[in-house]
Amino acid sequence: MRPTFDEWLKQGYDLGFCGPPICPDHDGIPMSFAEETIVDADGEWCCHIVRLYEDARHKYAIERHHSPSVWRAVNLGWQDATLRIVEPPSEDA
Repeated sequence: MRPTFDEWLKQGYDLGFCGPPICPDHDGIPMSFAEETIVDADGEWCCHIVRLYEDARHKYAIERHHSPSVWRAVNLGWQDATLRIVEPPSEDA
């Protein structure tokens, strides 16, 4: 049986692949003391995040506005560069 999104996310958490969903504006970016030291020293630090979408329409809206969300998927081979959503998904999606 296919897990729900919440079950899938919890499984990733239990296996140590990810932390819980947080808000970087309200909670801050999760980092270790060593990473924080790097940020404090020179400000240059890269933190990879995974954006959680509410539904297909939300995904469309984010990816239409944030091109790195598209080109990173293309660079990883997750999405074909020629495939683009032309119209937002219907309400049924």
